[in-house]
Amino acid sequence: MSDNKMTVFLSNEIVLLPNSEVRFETDNIDDKEFFSLLEEVGKQELLVVNPFNTSVSFPDITELPRIATLAELRMKIDVPNGKTRVTLFGVRRVEITDYFLEDSFYTANYKEIIKKEIKEDTLTYRSLLIKCLEKYINKIPYVSNSIMGQLHLINELEDLTDIVASFVPLPFDKKKKYVLELDVINRVKLLVEDMNEEIKFIELEEKIENEVTHELDKSQKEYYLREKLNVIQQELGDTNNKDDEISRLNKKYSKLNCSREVKNRIKREIKRYQSTPSTSPEASVIRDYLEWMVSLPWNKFTKDEKDLRKVDASLNSTHYGLLKVKTRILEYLAVKQNSNSLRSPIICLVGPPGVGKTSLALSIAKALNRKSTKISVGGINDEAEIVGHRRTYVGALPGRIIQGMRKAGSSNPVFIIDEIDKLRKDMKGDPASSLLEVLDPEQNSKFSDHYIEEDFDLSNVMFILTANYIEQIPYELQDRLEIIEVPSYTELEKFYIAKDYLIPRELEEHGLTEIEVQFEDDAISTLINNYTKEAGVRELQREIQSILRKIVKKMLTDSTVASYIVTKELISELLGKGRFEYEKIEDNNKVGIVNGLCYTPFGGDILPIESTCYDGDNKLLLTGSLGNVMQESARIALSYVRTNSLKFDIKSDLFEKKDIHIHVPDGAIKKDGPSAGVTLVTSLISLFSNKVVPSNIAMTGEITLRGKVLPIGGLREKLIGAKRAGANLIYVPSRNKYDIDELDNELKEGLEIIYVDDYMDIYRSIFGR
Repeated sequence: MSDNKMTVFLSNEIVLLPNSEVRFETDNIDDKEFFSLLEEVGKQELLVVNPFNTSVSFPDITELPRIATLAELRMKIDVPNGKTRVTLFGVRRVEITDYFLEDSFYTANYKEIIKKEIKEDTLTYRSLLIKCLEKYINKIPYVSNSIMGQLHLINELEDLTDIVASFVPLPFDKKKKYVLELDVINRVKLLVEDMNEEIKFIELEEKIENEVTHELDKSQKEYYLREKLNVIQQELGDTNNKDDEISRLNKKYSKLNCSREVKNRIKREIKRYQSTPSTSPEASVIRDYLEWMVSLPWNKFTKDEKDLRKVDASLNSTHYGLLKVKTRILEYLAVKQNSNSLRSPIICLVGPPGVGKTSLALSIAKALNRKSTKISVGGINDEAEIVGHRRTYVGALPGRIIQGMRKAGSSNPVFIIDEIDKLRKDMKGDPASSLLEVLDPEQNSKFSDHYIEEDFDLSNVMFILTANYIEQIPYELQDRLEIIEVPSYTELEKFYIAKDYLIPRELEEHGLTEIEVQFEDDAISTLINNYTKEAGVRELQREIQSILRKIVKKMLTDSTVASYIVTKELISELLGKGRFEYEKIEDNNKVGIVNGLCYTPFGGDILPIESTCYDGDNKLLLTGSLGNVMQESARIALSYVRTNSLKFDIKSDLFEKKDIHIHVPDGAIKKDGPSAGVTLVTSLISLFSNKVVPSNIAMTGEITLRGKVLPIGGLREKLIGAKRAGANLIYVPSRNKYDIDELDNELKEGLEIIYVDDYMDIYRSIFGR
């Protein structure tokens, strides 16, 4: 078939399909000139082409499509508004063979497209297309069904696809592909796919609209019910409307003694709350914030007790001993009275469980005539628990510091932070770092909580922290604290605590008098030594409570008995046989056995170390659940003894022929630490020199390979354990002399304490060399 040359109309706005008509108006100068030129030359036919690249006005001829629509110009009118109205009718698809660009106008040679024979059943595709269109018209509200009557008159599938494609309101890019697609079956598939996609989109829109309508109906119903409820409440006289709340908030606001910035913030929030509808979720968020702001103790102080003797008497009436803590509180009060501008101290009480750290802090608040509040931070791993959550979060609250201040109701309470050594750090943050601002005297006058978002002054708060292990407190936090150690109690201290504090208090709580129940001194000592094993007095208090409960029960069931005297025998009858027994020194002296000293959560105790040897090949066996540090101490001790064997009068070849076994009794209990170093050395020397170490001797100290004796910790508890076990000659490092000087004379009474710098001092003292 021969090629024909014809003018080309490039359009990025209309798509003309065969057997369809397009009407449009244009004010584009090039388009108006194009149709005017056609009209002048009397041409009625043109080629309509949709360029691939729509971003340029004159695309390159190599980038234009090879399929176009042959069209008839049926009408061209210049309307009064300056636009040109054009009507085009699509005749058929043609194939472009060559494009030409002449004087800003495109022309092209084209040839007819030979239709391919359709081998598939066209009736099936025709039926599928019509059904899909019917479904599409039913679903799309803005599409008319007027075309349906015409479709049944069209027999050719080719014409049917073009008419449907021109009728369906699809985007420009999608319609272009129908012009370029020559395979009629593929056009049917594309049409069905596009119409189904539109149907799914409309169904999704309907679903969303229904849900929105449902929510609106629900909101309207809720509004109606709330209004009805307000009317019912007014009729009953049970009104709690928004105006009353605003009036109450304004009343509290007028009494606040806070800074101008805080007052302005509260005033703005009240106005915001007033303008927010009651049904809005934001209203409850603002109301909760205002409740917190007006209920905080802004510059609201209580007066401290100024009589130091009264404070001292109050502290002594609730707690025995603990002189360091009591003295520190009295010093604070004295200096504050003298200067009237002293910041409150930040104290950390460190000691084993049950020694009265928390109860002492509460007693301090009572003695100072201050309000108190307490939080426990043990196990906390979220820093928001300390500094609060942002108000943007649902259910946001201030941190525990601000919550505690609200609970205290004053700006200068005693604030107790319990278990500070048990803070945790993980992906949620580091709460210990959040406490740095709280516990720093230079910063806490402007503490900022994430929820409150205003500075709150904590400089007048007396913070008292408690901890069991100072090693577990981060160093940067330790640096801000005044550490005061609260040691474990001696047997004598426990005796007086039980006699003067615990028993009178428990008698009162159980409804008994000192006439009805009396405790013998021996009975109290038996309770301490055989029924408890602890550093504090918690278990002792529980045992006293158990005895009194059983006595009350007996008095109520047996009216013939009016009073009881608690003796050792009665304790055994009421509580059964004693559960605990501290280590006691054995009188039978044997080589290789030396008494060490240990510190446990229950207080101090002696730690016998046993050594033996037998034929072998120079192996060291360690038993008794020893930790890594203690195992290293045993190896250091053996190396030191072998290195200095001539000084100790030990034959060096003995070590080559013997296996050495070191055992620490109570194998089920884990033991660790370096303080048994000198004991291990002494045990080995006793073994290989076949000399007995007297059983009244005990010792503690870390050993080095050069024989130096290094200082250790827990000396007070260790001396308590030594004295209880019956040891009276104790070797301790010279660098621990300060710790010994700090001890009560009562504890040191009956003990001969020898200070050593080098192990040879111990050797010469025990073995006489």
